[in-house]
Amino acid sequence: MKKIVLVAETGSDIPPETAAKYDIRLAPMHVSFDGESRDDGGFPPEEIYAWYKHTGRLPTTTGCSPEDFARVFDEIHTCRPDAHILYLAYSAATTVSFQSALLAAEGRDYVTALDTRQVTVGQGAIVEQTARVLQANPALEPEPAAAIARNLIGWAEFVFFPNDLDYLRAGGRVSNVAYLGSRLLHLHPAIELQNGKLVAAKKYRGRLEGLAPRLLDEYMQKWDLQTDRLWLVYTAGLDLKVRAAVNEAARARGFRQLTWVQANGVITTHGGPGAFGFAGFRKK
Repeated sequence: MKKIVLVAETGSDIPPETAAKYDIRLAPMHVSFDGESRDDGGFPPEEIYAWYKHTGRLPTTTGCSPEDFARVFDEIHTCRPDAHILYLAYSAATTVSFQSALLAAEGRDYVTALDTRQVTVGQGAIVEQTARVLQANPALEPEPAAAIARNLIGWAEFVFFPNDLDYLRAGGRVSNVAYLGSRLLHLHPAIELQNGKLVAAKKYRGRLEGLAPRLLDEYMQKWDLQTDRLWLVYTAGLDLKVRAAVNEAARARGFRQLTWVQANGVITTHGGPGAFGFAGFRKK
């Protein structure tokens, strides 16, 4: 029997079928609508758009609580008392989840926690690749498994492109001046993960459909990405033409496997409709 069980947050946007395939347990992050807290991944993300349209306000997002993690840890330990839990966390610089997990892990010597310094599919790619190794090597001990995850964390890269800045502005993440300028000029900031923090990097002018080849070219070169697989995330409302352009550009540049996932509520709240991003691993 496999000795290690992986845990992540729903903010990793790991699809349910992938979590089931690799026995990955997901602790719920949360989206609150005027005090009504709902589990991330437990409702259609389009409800966020309807709420914003109706109220002019965004829901708020929060990480997992210590109780969320205690529940997940206890469920695993009850069913698999000999298993070790390897928790691969949503970036600790962006949420309280990692600290919540550390609190929940007190007195539980069967839990190892690592900060992936990534979000959404950046985190998801690390978790899934670790899971594939564990599935192929079910007798792997906790420390070698953690070392594999640490290596993957060191190679992972992620970038995200909002379709517009409306939701970032509403969430207080950009000024009105920057928002108006970007809207008039059709500017799309590249949101990168740098040392675990979301950082607005270069701005791109134009429509996302036409920008797709350029975006892939620039980040393939910047990061020297492996081309065996690319993980892609989108928020509800992404134009199918954008997705087709991304697919065409990625295949033309040698990516052999493309994995698209739809973002749950946390990323949707911050990115707004029609956004997309991608993650991969730098060459070793």
